[in-house]
Amino acid sequence: MKHIIAALCALVLLSACQKGEINSLNTPVVTGITGNPTRSDLFNLATGAESGMRNSLTTYLDAEGIIGREIYRFSSSEPRFTTDLLGGGTKVLDNNTFYLTNPWVSRYQVIRQCFILLEAISHTSETVASDAQKKGFSGYAKTLIGYQLLLNINLTDSSGARIPVANGVVQGPVVTDPGIVLDSVLKFLDEGKADLTGAEIIFPLSDGFAGFKDAAGLLKFNRALAARVHVYRKHWAEALTALNESFFDLNGDLSTGVWHYFSTSGGDMVNLSYIAPNSNGEVRIAHPAYASDIVPGDDRINKTQVRNSSASQNGLTGNRDVIIWTSLNAPVSIIRNEELVLIYAEANIQNGNFPNAIVALNRIRTAHNLPAYAGAVTNAALMNELLYNRRYSLFMEGHRWIDMRRYGLLNTLPKDRADDDVWSHFPLPQSESNQ
Repeated sequence: MKHIIAALCALVLLSACQKGEINSLNTPVVTGITGNPTRSDLFNLATGAESGMRNSLTTYLDAEGIIGREIYRFSSSEPRFTTDLLGGGTKVLDNNTFYLTNPWVSRYQVIRQCFILLEAISHTSETVASDAQKKGFSGYAKTLIGYQLLLNINLTDSSGARIPVANGVVQGPVVTDPGIVLDSVLKFLDEGKADLTGAEIIFPLSDGFAGFKDAAGLLKFNRALAARVHVYRKHWAEALTALNESFFDLNGDLSTGVWHYFSTSGGDMVNLSYIAPNSNGEVRIAHPAYASDIVPGDDRINKTQVRNSSASQNGLTGNRDVIIWTSLNAPVSIIRNEELVLIYAEANIQNGNFPNAIVALNRIRTAHNLPAYAGAVTNAALMNELLYNRRYSLFMEGHRWIDMRRYGLLNTLPKDRADDDVWSHFPLPQSESNQ
C-alpha cells in the first residue's frame, strides 16, 4: 500500500525543486477521462490528488516559519530566505517568485484535480461505482478542496483568493475578505461531511491516512479540519461540535492524525523538509528565541538539536538545527490530536469554561515534562499559556505566524536586524492580479 502514491504521483507531480516556476493554476492536471471513467481512472484521480498535496509543501512551511520567526533558512543558492521573507533592508515580499507562486499554484492544482474527480463521478456508471462509493469519492474531493483553499488563504489573508469553481467554469473574482474565503472553506468541508456520511471508500490512500482510510475515518479527518477553521473564525461552539465529530481524544496519543507520506522508493517524492543535522550550505535552524523562550524542562526543546558549530548568513546566526523530520522518508503532519487538544483548550477559554481549558492545557504540559498549570485563571493568562503551547507543540507545522496574526500579536515577534519587517500577509500572486 505504501507504494500506491509512488505509482501514480506523475499525475500531479510538478517539480520537486524549491524554486522554478509552476504552470498556471487554471490548467487541469488530468483531462479526457471524465466522460465515461473506469474505476482505475477514478483511483488515479483520487490518488493523484493526495500526491499533489505534497508539492511545494516544504516551501509553504519554510515561508510561514521564517516570517513567524520559528526558523532561519540559510541557503548558499537562495538569498531570499534571509532577505525578502524577513524584510531585510529595503526588501519586500515578491508577488512573482517561488516562495509564493509555487505553493499557491500547487494548492489550486490539487483543487482542479478534485473538481475533475467530481466531474468524473457525475458521469460514472453504476457498474463502476455504487452511489455510496460515489459519495466516498466526492466527500474526499470536497474535503481536500477545502483544505487546499485554507492553506492559500493562510498565505495571502487580506490580499485575497479566488473561491474554487467547477472544471470549465469561469473563475470568479478575487475575494479580499479572508472571512468570506474561510466560510467557503467551511462550505466545502460541510459538503464533504454530508457526502462522507453513509459513504463507502473503495479507492486507495497512502499510509499517511493509516487509521482513517474508511468513510468514518475520512469524516473524522474532515471534522478535525473544520474545527481548525472554526477557531480561525472565532466560532467557539462550532469548533467544539466539530471536535466531538473528529478524532479528538483528550487522553489519546497526541501524534494520532493524518500525515503527508513520503518515500525514497523510485518515482515517489522525498521529504524535502529534511536536512541532515550540522549540514552546511543548506541549513534550517530554529530561531534563537525558540530556546531562549522555552520553559526549563520542556521536552519540546528536543525538536531542535545543538549544532557542532553555529551557522550564519546575512547577519543572522543560530546554533540549533530543526530535527522534527529525521529522514527523507519522514511524514509531515496535516493535522493531529495534539492540535485538536489545543483547539479544545482555546475554544473553552474563549467560551469562559476555564476548568475544561485547564484540563486540556495540563494534558499538553504533562506530556512535555512540565508541571500542572499554576498561573492565573483569567482569559489573558490562559491565552498566553495556550499560545505558548501552540508555539512549541506545533512548531513548524504551519501555525505560529497565523496564530500571531489572528490575535494581533505580530508586533511581538522579534526583528533581528534593524531594517527587518514582520509581514502580515503575502501579496496576491502576479498571475492572479493579471487575470
